[in-house]
Amino acid sequence: MKKNFYAIALACLGFASFSAQAQDQRMIATDHSPLAATTRECATMEALAAQMAADPSLAKRMADVERHTARVLANPTANRVNAIVTIPVVVHVVYNTAAQNVSQAQIDAQIQVLNDDFAKTNSDASLIPSAFTGVAAGTSVRFVLAKRTPTGAASTGVIRKSTKIRSFSSNDFVKYTSKGGSDAWPASQYLNLWLCNLGQGLLGYAQFPGGAAATDGVVCLYSSVPGGTASNYNKGRTATHEVGHWLNLRHIWGDASCGNDLVSDTPTQQTSNGGCPTFPKVTCGNQGDMSMNYMDYTYDACMYMFTGGQSARMDALFTSGGTRASLSSSLGGTAPRMVAVNTLGSASEVSLYPNPAISVLNLTLPQTTAVNGWMVTVYDLRGREMKQASYNGQGQVQVAQLPKGLYQMTLSDGQQILRQRFEKQ
Repeated sequence: MKKNFYAIALACLGFASFSAQAQDQRMIATDHSPLAATTRECATMEALAAQMAADPSLAKRMADVERHTARVLANPTANRVNAIVTIPVVVHVVYNTAAQNVSQAQIDAQIQVLNDDFAKTNSDASLIPSAFTGVAAGTSVRFVLAKRTPTGAASTGVIRKSTKIRSFSSNDFVKYTSKGGSDAWPASQYLNLWLCNLGQGLLGYAQFPGGAAATDGVVCLYSSVPGGTASNYNKGRTATHEVGHWLNLRHIWGDASCGNDLVSDTPTQQTSNGGCPTFPKVTCGNQGDMSMNYMDYTYDACMYMFTGGQSARMDALFTSGGTRASLSSSLGGTAPRMVAVNTLGSASEVSLYPNPAISVLNLTLPQTTAVNGWMVTVYDLRGREMKQASYNGQGQVQVAQLPKGLYQMTLSDGQQILRQRFEKQ
């Protein structure tokens, strides 16, 4: 078993130079046909390399994530995640043909696979070799389709977007409406999962914690969902693998010959495994590669475990100061209790004045039993949160820094949501 060398991890955030051997395994498919490949192809490290080249500050942010992770793992008792973290998921189905317009039943099945795999309730967990049963573990993470939009409206958690693009690559175009894709929902409140056609034999890719909010999330080949047409990769494990990256897990071989995946209870192995290897396959002096780990490259039917060390690494993101801690308090997975707000000045609901406003909006709010009172958020009419507006907790919203125009205000006490529009002059 390898040691968790965080000093090395911090020095090696240039790990974006991913394994040349992994590149050589790429199986090219036609740009508009289902994948027919004998090896898994994940472009996460390729995407990271491009992001680092475009944004020099990314390396520092990722180093900060590693420093936080090291502090948490150094004192696991004090920093333990004691509750299940349920992450709201918004699925962006970006399709060019009817076949790519993934059904609701398949989306529901994909969410179930994620929940089973991350809880270690997957039926094939019984196949874990005895050598690894002691380290195999469930995680604290669960998933639910979003039930409300960023502005508080009810939602199914699925966005369907027809596109003229026949296939996407790892360049993140699928994450922008302006480029034929679908814009991300706020990364602090949702896991964005894009399902689309990927070219170049790609099954998927993800963004590590620390990356830009506009591109944060996971991209998977549409036919990799349960019941899809991607032969050997149609049981939903591509999403499990990529969400693992999104939660700060590396490929199990460390993207180098006998590399380091920054987890102490996974065996060092020489490189990735494809297909369905027979255990034990001994490399790097180990007792056998953990080829059945979700972070290897095996067929969907032959990957079925995380380890306790991987679980702890993911948990660190949700502790105080963790990069994804805000997701643990997101209301995105809770259906809104809709309260009609039709009339300004109704004392039993909410009033705001002056409207139009120049610098300050005064609010009259109904009483609430919520400990933290009312939370007030301002959005433009496209649903983007306007950070320039701030609520002082005492009935006043500062709007002086907002551009002139119409806005929607969402007020929530965790039990109900009130919405009202106003104009900034």
